[in-house]
Amino acid sequence: MTTPMQGTLLRLLVEVGQKVAEGDVVCIVEAMKMENEVMAHRSATIAELHAAEGDAVEADQVIATID
Repeated sequence: MTTPMQGTLLRLLVEVGQKVAEGDVVCIVEAMKMENEVMAHRSATIAELHAAEGDAVEADQVIATID
């Protein structure tokens, strides 16, 4: 899963091993003082997390690997 925009990872709502369904909110990215929900693009299990709350993220940066 990647972020659609540059900003700050405000909240991470999943953990490794957690199952997510398509459309579940995985994290909140703050960009230009707006909170943007990043949703799972398919049902899967979170295999790895590549960022933590408070991290600055770039557009298209990988936040989580899903299996």
